[in-house]
Amino acid sequence: MNDEGFHSCNVICGGAYPELQQDPSQKTGLLQSRIKFEPLKTHEISEGHVQFRKVSVPPHRYTPLKKAWLELYTPIYEQMKIDISMNLKALKVELKTKADTPDMSSLQKCADFVHSFMLGFDVIDAVTLLRMAELYVYSFEIKDVKTLRGKHLCRAIGRLSGKGGKTKFAIENATKTRIVIADTKIHILGSISNNRVAMDSLCSLILGSPAGKVYSKHRADRARIAERVKPECPIENVVL
Repeated sequence: MNDEGFHSCNVICGGAYPELQQDPSQKTGLLQSRIKFEPLKTHEISEGHVQFRKVSVPPHRYTPLKKAWLELYTPIYEQMKIDISMNLKALKVELKTKADTPDMSSLQKCADFVHSFMLGFDVIDAVTLLRMAELYVYSFEIKDVKTLRGKHLCRAIGRLSGKGGKTKFAIENATKTRIVIADTKIHILGSISNNRVAMDSLCSLILGSPAGKVYSKHRADRARIAERVKPECPIENVVL
């Protein structure tokens, strides 16, 4: 089509359908007149229903819970805006949402926080579950790795802990995790990748590997990671 035909087509279309040609100012006014919806609050999403979570309190964690109640209450009630109460008859910590709860996921985060404390983690370590979304608690038992009884089981627990907790602390520092050894149950708090590395080390100790071999493996892993993130052009090689 030549330029004259294209021009005549525009004239015909513009005369026959004037609504196709809109003023830019009208488009701007149309966009500004659109309705803006405010984000829904937690009680509005749940249609006014209160959301509940209940965390059981083991008998051996009742006394530590009484001592650390204020440390648990402050971040849950004041920061996460979640109601928390203790049911003395059922021995359960009850959590529920409020009208001013900012996020729907806050209730589950608080439940995970209280549950991790019941497993034996310190409040300082467990409170990271409220602040970071990439942390998880992984639990397993010694019998899941190897069936041990009697003195063999006691020696395996001793290898996991080490003299004065030396082995456990070394694994925690190397993998950036927190570990709780409660009889035959083991709980690990950290990211997914770090939990996997810590679990591999603990499984090696359960299967009978000496602590020195686990230490050397951690040193090799740290050296490999440091080599991987090493800068391509070191500062000392730069000529000014």
